[in-house]
Formats: sequence, C-alpha cells, structure tokens
Amino acid sequence: MRRLMSLFNVVSAALLVAAFLALQAVQKPPEAPTPPQLQLAERTAVKVKVYFTDAQVQTLKPETRTLQVTQTNARVVAQAALNVWAQGPFDRALLGVVPAKTAAPKVYLRGQHFFVDLPASYENLRYGSSGERMLACTITRTLLEERGQDVTFLLAGQNVDSLGHIDLREPFTRQDCADQ
Repeated sequence: MRRLMSLFNVVSAALLVAAFLALQAVQKPPEAPTPPQLQLAERTAVKVKVYFTDAQVQTLKPETRTLQVTQTNARVVAQAALNVWAQGPFDRALLGVVPAKTAAPKVYLRGQHFFVDLPASYENLRYGSSGERMLACTITRTLLEERGQDVTFLLAGQNVDSLGHIDLREPFTRQDCADQ
C-alpha cells in the first residue's frame, strides 16, 4: 500500500486548498463604496460692478450685481463677476459684449495682476476694432473695479499678439479703458 501522506499528496492538497480560497476571494462581491459626505458651503453675498456697453458700442456702463460666492478671495469673486458678465446685462438699454450662452473666460490672479484666459471661440467673434476694444475694456474695468493693477489676456491658454484688431501684447490698465 502506498503512503497516503506522501510529499506529493500534501503539496497537492495545499494547492487545492489555496485554489479554493483564491476562488472564494475572487467571487466575493466588492464592498459598496460609502458616498462622500456633502458639506454645504455657506454663501456670502458680494456686490460688484459689472461693465457692459451702450447700444452704440461707445461707452462703458456699469451694472451693480449681487453675487453669491463660497469664498470672498479676489480670484473667486473675479471669476464669479466674469461668469455674470458673460450672461449679459439685465438693463435692456445695455449690450452684452459676447453672444448669449458663450463660455465665460477663466480668471487667474498673481499678486495684483489678473490673467484672463479667453476661450478659443472668442477669436471668431469678428467685432471690428471698437467691439474688440469694448470686449477687453469691459473685462478690464470689471476686474479692476475693486483691486488689481492690470489685466493680461490669453487666448486658449496661450499668449497672443492680438485679438482681431486689438493689441494684446501689453496688459490693460484702468487708464487704457478710461471713459471717453
């Protein structure tokens, strides 16, 4: 009679048990993930002046808006102001500078310098020199109303020399967009 507890039989039994345990571990359903705990952030009302243009596209006209923001730092308030700017004015006597449902530019802040990243679709607006100047100046005046030194414009994340007829190589300041 052969030995029942030979080395081959013991190793085979151990492999059989290991395979059975591995099969059980693989077939066990994964644990359901716990949903993240949503934390409601308290919103703070902030009043800002958002600039639009008159019907003749000659002068800048402010419209005071109350924004609800979760943080009151300058970048968050500036981004919220440009989101409202892209939606257009409430006053029917004023004109929005971009077509309805156009994406708002992204705003970045470094020290006292704002950087505005215009979406690529802004390159195709073809407004002419006065319309393009109003586009840049309404953004500049909106951002520099409370703080900041200047606004540098980017197009689709890249430095560009111009947007249509308007030179974007140098930052815009309050003096560049003074009322006429």
